[in-house]
Parts: sequence; structure tokens; C-alpha cells
Amino acid sequence: MEEIILLYIQEHIRNPSLDPIFKTITHLGDKGIFWIILTVILLSIKKTRTAGICSACALLGSLLVNNLLLKNLFNRTRPYKVIEGLTCIIQPASDASFPSGHTGASFASAVAIYRNVQRKYGILLLVLASLIAFSRLYVGIHYPTDVLGGLMTGIALGILASPRKCRVQR
Repeated sequence: MEEIILLYIQEHIRNPSLDPIFKTITHLGDKGIFWIILTVILLSIKKTRTAGICSACALLGSLLVNNLLLKNLFNRTRPYKVIEGLTCIIQPASDASFPSGHTGASFASAVAIYRNVQRKYGILLLVLASLIAFSRLYVGIHYPTDVLGGLMTGIALGILASPRKCRVQR
């Protein structure tokens, strides 16, 4: 089923006009750089410091759980190495496929921030996290279950990193 989904995306959604857009979106998640920069900005502003602290904790959790623990535990081969006809349109990755670290970090940070800022800003970040997650399928570097795994761990870590007492009134 995952092969069918990835080949469908490649055959029916991927196109030369969208390729540069989704490549840019996917690279926003490289090494969590967008989320790290955003976290540093939030930490530097007194009003958003709690959101920054929660995001930093969520990102650290994602690094430990997704990139150091689960990727090594499952050691799943990337789909472009296994699925005949699937083309990866970005630089191939050297680490394991499951779970998606880009998706995990994106949702961990976005959820932690969402729980600590005004809803309209949080929703924008959740949309960006969703676009980064989809971009991993679009460029052909992850299976759908890799992205789903990153989504689930990211949401859980974002919630764990931002306890109820940190929430702002909306």
C-alpha cells in the first residue's frame, strides 16, 4: 500500500512547477534548523520565552526519541532504495527511514509552541509542520508510515514538553 501511495504522488502530484516549492519546504526541516531558529527567537523575547522553552524541550525529545532511539532500533531502508520506479528528487539520506525526523521535530516544536501562543500563530506553525511532513512523501525520501510515526511521536513530545500550566488563554 505504501508503494502505491508513493508512486501515485510521483506520477500524479509531482510536477516541475511544484518541485522547487516542495524541495524548499522539505529543506526547512533539515537538522530542525527552522524550528531551532524559531525557538531561539522565542527564547529571546520575554513574552514568548515559555513557548521557546517548551519548543526546545520538544526538539531535544524528538532528537533523542526519533533520531537516536527509533531510527537505530528499526533501521528501515529508505523507499527509493526499495521501490522500483520511485525517484528521490533531493540528496539521498544516509540514516534510516523510520520515523521521519523532519516530521517528528516539526510537530514536536509546532505543538509545543501552539500550546503557548495565540491560536492564529500556532495554527500557522501546524500548517507548516504538515507541509513539511507531506514534502517528505513528495520528494520520495520517506514511506507514509515513517511520516505517521514522526507525526505521532512529534505530537506526543510537543504535549509532554508543554504541560497544562504553560498554556495561554485564547
